[in-house]
Amino acid sequence: MFEVLLADDNPSDVYLIREALREHGVDCILRVASDGKEALGIVSRGAPEAAAGRIDLLILDLNLPRYDGIEILQKLKELTGFEHIPVVVLTSSDSPSDRLRATALGVTRYLRKPSSLDDFLGLGAIFKELLGQSENNILQEKSL
Repeated sequence: MFEVLLADDNPSDVYLIREALREHGVDCILRVASDGKEALGIVSRGAPEAAAGRIDLLILDLNLPRYDGIEILQKLKELTGFEHIPVVVLTSSDSPSDRLRATALGVTRYLRKPSSLDDFLGLGAIFKELLGQSENNILQEKSL
């Protein structure tokens, strides 16, 4: 079963992401961190050796209390074991500098939070695709 870490402090967005995953048949454990410190704590507990086995996808809001998404991305760059884990920045920020910094730090996708329910639920397809790619990467590494 997949394990997804969602770092988002908005309960409505957490609910919608949970529903998007469910609607697209993504069978996963969804761990929710409501601030950056909690998210880093979850990541650090698994680092470095167990990280790849514990988190299959990170969904990250940039606007978090205590540590923002950029700070979390910077910390992930310092940790080994996270280079093959897809990271989706899902944020309300449309700042070009945020997008450039997140991209430079290796995010897999940078997405703006949708304004419609249908578009929000449609994110489940993206998460499902990335989890499938993550699973394929792990299987390929084991066969080498």
